Amino acid sequence: MSSNAPRHTALDALHRSLGATMTDFAGWDMPLRYGSERDEHLAVRTKAGLFDLSHMGEITVTGPQAAELLAFALVGNIATVGVGRARYTMICQADGGILDDLIVYRLAEHTYMVVANASNAQVVLDALTERAAGFDAVVRDDRDAYALIAVQGPESPGILKSITDADLDGLKYYAGLPGTVAGVPALIARTGYTGEDGFELFVAPADAEKVWQALTDAGTPAGLVPCGLSCRDTLRLEAGMPLYGHELTTSLTPFDAGLGRVVKFEKDGDFVGREALAEAAERAASKPPRVLVGLIAEGRRVPRAGYPVVAGGQVIGEVTSGAPSPTLGKPIAMAYVDAAHAAPGTAGVGVDIRGSHEPYEVVALPFYKRQK
Repeated sequence: MSSNAPRHTALDALHRSLGATMTDFAGWDMPLRYGSERDEHLAVRTKAGLFDLSHMGEITVTGPQAAELLAFALVGNIATVGVGRARYTMICQADGGILDDLIVYRLAEHTYMVVANASNAQVVLDALTERAAGFDAVVRDDRDAYALIAVQGPESPGILKSITDADLDGLKYYAGLPGTVAGVPALIARTGYTGEDGFELFVAPADAEKVWQALTDAGTPAGLVPCGLSCRDTLRLEAGMPLYGHELTTSLTPFDAGLGRVVKFEKDGDFVGREALAEAAERAASKPPRVLVGLIAEGRRVPRAGYPVVAGGQVIGEVTSGAPSPTLGKPIAMAYVDAAHAAPGTAGVGVDIRGSHEPYEVVALPFYKRQK
């Protein structure tokens, strides 16, 4: 088997039996859609959707100095994360460029699980391993130890409650707790990437089919459907959530991305990128370079990543993500634009779509926020 053959998740055969359209994503063969992307998207917004996210990269950090290592290696203050809680953070280069955005779960006093994007899992693993030098902590590649299944949407708490012994009502947003789902051990998290309430279930790969089937059986009467990566992208776009390689790259700092709040200068000790990020924070405070905004099309043409944003005949920015929005019924995009054109309602902004300047409305992110 050649090293560039795509990897398969534990649910691969099941996806194929459901007639999924498969695609290569970050070296994994993943379901793009099962039927209609729009129907899958709307199911998550109104009922529930079931996702295979087993391509994400789990890295366990353990040992007496696990917290100190993560405080040094990442930009967030991991020491203040309580056991059973999670935090969104980033890992940066020494020059402040974003290597990846991450969710870190504190599973026990000296045990953390770092969840990286599939495309960056090896990069993050290598960086953490290198940065662990001198700390009494161990970095372990646990990518093969987990399958990851997400159930998202307003009906998801009721669906999951019927097959778990865990206290879901007591599980806060950005938290995780051990329990059993369909009779098998799972780490149950509540972080989400769709703009809806929902849960992520980290289970042993051998148990993945059983859990998927139990969720399907429990959820089908409530309108749950299997969902692919395509609707995951439109859901996160409507929710204004960044995607690595689009809104986040090594050429941007967290401050450039409008996410400077994840950088915690007040924490003890040095951390990788501190000096460069302090300079980036100063620059952002005095004269922000480009600002991440939302764009809503006045017409029907769909903007794509890399398309120029224009005003008055000048290029003022670039689209990072674009797609038709099933919720709004119009094409939408996220884009970095010059600060002078970033205010919601700024007139005269368009997207250059193959030579034609299509009019767009500048709006604040997110495009969609669920009613609590």
